[in-house]
Amino acid sequence: MNELGLKKDKKILIHLVLIIGVITTVIPFIWMILTSLKTLGESTQIPPEIFPSVPQWGNYKEAIDTLPYAKFYYNTIVYTLVTTIGQLVFCSMAGYAFARIDFPGKNFIFVLILSVLMVPGQIFIIPQFMIIKKLGLLNTISALILPSLFSAFGTYLMRQFFISIPKELEEAAVLDGYNRFQILWKVMIPLVKPALTALAISTILYCWNSLMWPLIVNTSIDKMTLSAGLASLQGQHSTNYPVMMAGTVLAIWPMIVVFLIFQKQFVEGMAFTGTKG
Repeated sequence: MNELGLKKDKKILIHLVLIIGVITTVIPFIWMILTSLKTLGESTQIPPEIFPSVPQWGNYKEAIDTLPYAKFYYNTIVYTLVTTIGQLVFCSMAGYAFARIDFPGKNFIFVLILSVLMVPGQIFIIPQFMIIKKLGLLNTISALILPSLFSAFGTYLMRQFFISIPKELEEAAVLDGYNRFQILWKVMIPLVKPALTALAISTILYCWNSLMWPLIVNTSIDKMTLSAGLASLQGQHSTNYPVMMAGTVLAIWPMIVVFLIFQKQFVEGMAFTGTKG
């Protein structure tokens, strides 16, 4: 009886934590949408008004007229697609090497790669900026793409999946005359689609929402991504918050659609990373 009571209490506690997490995540999103439909006066009113008196759909038109959204979308899509493809290719190759190939210093190198996950990413901004500057790539989309083509997280994720695959499949492929690259692309890759989906979605979300790095390497409005472009709506002395929120809604809706479509594969991939290794 006590054991059943403890399980019930534990279940209630878990659900309570999940409900709190959902509320703290959803409320800012709803507030953003409501603010995008308010007047400037309503958005700064104290105490705040939750709902707009009259929805101001013109805020969306003003956001579109103020910024070159077509250019921002183009830059962001190119940055996101090229980076995602690079992550899938290079992280798959690195993850397979660490999972299946024996070479000198393998464990030491893997620990070094994992150590990148343990320090704030801001530490690498200055060295990366200096390299990009020396290469003459400032104010180009290449400046966004190059530092993001490979990641420690992607390598770790793919390694965990490759480790879980029975070695007998590789041995059978070797008997059929396959080399390492053929084994990777024809045998292993089809078996790790959940990991590839999880890595692709996480990379897409990262690139689409990236702000600091695009602001640092691109000062030209023609080379800015959506997040960096939206930052220009913030004035030095005052900000039109409804227009900024309208611009933000326009920027994030593609990512919401992508996540809703692939959320099952994303959750499966992320949940599996710790099951082997």
